[in-house]
Amino acid sequence: MKKLICLSLVASSFLLADTDLEQLKAQMDKQQLMIEKLLKKIQKLEQADASNEQNYIQKLDIKTAHNHQENAVQKKQASETKNATFMQSQYMPDISLIMDTSYVSRSKKDDEAAHLEVPGVAHGLLGSHSHDGDSHSTYNASNGFNLNYAELVLSSAVDPFFTMDGIFHFSEHGVEIEELFFTSTALGYGTRVKGGKFNSNFGYLNEQHHHAWDFADMPLVYESFLGMHGLNEKGLQLQWTAPTKNYLMLGAEVLQGENEQMFGNATIGDAQDPIAKGSRAPSLFVAYAKTSFDIEDTTVLGGLSYANGTSRIDHSDDEDGPHVFSADSVLYGADLTIKHYFDSYSFLTWQSEWLMRDMDGVQYNLDGTGAVVSSPNLTKEQAGLYTQLIYAIDKNWKIGARYDTIYKNDVAANGIDLNKPTDLNKYSTMIEYRTSEFAKFRLQYNRNEALYNEDGMREKIDTIILQANFSIGAHGAHSF
Repeated sequence: MKKLICLSLVASSFLLADTDLEQLKAQMDKQQLMIEKLLKKIQKLEQADASNEQNYIQKLDIKTAHNHQENAVQKKQASETKNATFMQSQYMPDISLIMDTSYVSRSKKDDEAAHLEVPGVAHGLLGSHSHDGDSHSTYNASNGFNLNYAELVLSSAVDPFFTMDGIFHFSEHGVEIEELFFTSTALGYGTRVKGGKFNSNFGYLNEQHHHAWDFADMPLVYESFLGMHGLNEKGLQLQWTAPTKNYLMLGAEVLQGENEQMFGNATIGDAQDPIAKGSRAPSLFVAYAKTSFDIEDTTVLGGLSYANGTSRIDHSDDEDGPHVFSADSVLYGADLTIKHYFDSYSFLTWQSEWLMRDMDGVQYNLDGTGAVVSSPNLTKEQAGLYTQLIYAIDKNWKIGARYDTIYKNDVAANGIDLNKPTDLNKYSTMIEYRTSEFAKFRLQYNRNEALYNEDGMREKIDTIILQANFSIGAHGAHSF
């Protein structure tokens, strides 16, 4: 019985053990399922969190991008507004108007003065004269009151690469484009290009306008060789400024070649049977070198210049001795200016220029009908200079004196010297008063001993000029 009971207990324990194992397995299976469910739930939560985070980031990026876009738009609008204002000021040119008038008292009547000439050199230096069908008046042309000109100046930047300047002369005879040119501003390496119509940089005075001169008229040698406007041409200019301590500039110009007194290229007369056949344009080449240095309060500026071109001078309409001159011509120049400053307003300036020209060609002498009656080979070797001393007492008062001369006047026809006079002199003094930088009054006296009448007699002419010059608007500074 006891054995039976023991066997029953052992069997029961095995049965209980099997039952517990099954229960444990079942519990483990349940836990495994729960773990898997939890893992899936965690995965879903993680995916949800990631999705939410991504959405949040996207929303944040969109908002940030929108803000950036708004800021960019605002900045662009502000920049465009600013640029529009800037551009407007840039493209609005500086405008100035200059008036020059004078009262003249000359010892010769106007009709007599108009016929005087510098023998073998030039005529029509006083009063009005005709050239190529156009009527020209020199400054201070008539006794009494003269309205010499009104000068309208427009100047502005075109863009970051160019500027443009226009100078227009209004007179009683019409309107003339004095200068109209562009200038490069961004080539670098000290290089500058100018193109259009402009005053050549030949010499020192040629580039300056009348209102910047120290006297009311042009020096004798300049006006005799080059005319009232000097070398004022259509063409192209190239300049290079060296990267040196002292100023050094080299320049070259290719110009059309239409100067009224010395250079020209047009056919004169009938195109089928011309008196003088024209040459190909452009026909004038100019080169120069300029340098400057300072010695304490003193500035020294010097230059050498050269011009080479053809000459076609048409005086076929002259009442006395009509002629046409065709030649190859060279012009040489040297200039020196020394300026010493005593203070900001007071200074002493000595300015001098020397010019020499060599012209070799043919002069066609005409009769009253325009037919050629003789055509001698003609050579001209002529030289002259001016020298002046200007003392600025203060910012209001200035005094000065100038001496002009043409000391060489060798003219030969077919190798025979024509014995032209050489002591061709002119003397000038002036006193100037400025009320400001925009208004000045000048009293000038000239003694001219360089002019001859139609009978070949020297005339000594005394002239008093009272000049008034006014300017309004924005006008660029003048060169040294």
